[in-house]
Amino acid sequence: MDLKIKDKVALVTGASRGIGKRIAAGLAAEGCRVAICARGEEALRETAAEIEAAGGQALAVPLDVAAPGAAERLVEATLRRWGRLDILVGNVGGNRRKPFVETTDEDWDAILEVNLKAHVRTARAAVPHLQAAGSGAIVFIASIFGREAGGPGLTIYNATKSALISLAKIMALELAPSNIRVNTVAPGSIRFPGGSWDRRCREDPEGMAAFIAQNLPMGRFGTAEEVADVVTFLVSERASWVSGACLNVDGVQSRSLI
Repeated sequence: MDLKIKDKVALVTGASRGIGKRIAAGLAAEGCRVAICARGEEALRETAAEIEAAGGQALAVPLDVAAPGAAERLVEATLRRWGRLDILVGNVGGNRRKPFVETTDEDWDAILEVNLKAHVRTARAAVPHLQAAGSGAIVFIASIFGREAGGPGLTIYNATKSALISLAKIMALELAPSNIRVNTVAPGSIRFPGGSWDRRCREDPEGMAAFIAQNLPMGRFGTAEEVADVVTFLVSERASWVSGACLNVDGVQSRSLI
């Protein structure tokens, strides 16, 4: 299937590893020119080099997208390189897991910055250029724990991921007249090298086997590639009537009915 995104310019945040890296690679494989950012410069440049070695075009912009002014600098760097912007994928995120009564204002501020405000700023900087291009697509990477309770210790994560899904819905309504689609993707438990699930599987294989048996009906963790494939479809012309949606990519892990 031709996704009709060849030669479009995509920007992917948090793209040095895991889900973000696979999204960038997936878009590049379909012919997108891809700008990527992350805090770790070495891993980010390695990702860009891998994309280019596979025949794609990549621009590495090392920065912390949650820092003041970073979103604007990221969009400007993309425009300097390719002169336009068509797709934004907001993948950056984080967590501080602890009981609610132990959370501090600093904890809340830090995760609000990376899980919500960084996406707000990047989208705000990007949208005028998507409008200038005549169309566009935005996808934010949320979580199934933005759609349902994630359990004890996850008040900050749950609240910020829910807010991201809500943000996308209202943006989709507002930007529909500009032919800009906005969606979220809600991954379940995804294992990739260097990620938290990968670390837990190596440290506690028996415990993780029990977790899989209890929580993952398909009998395994998801992969970053499986999330990336859904995102690549969502930003493509083949998903032209999909906007304001939140798609689970979780192997039936979640329990919400809506």
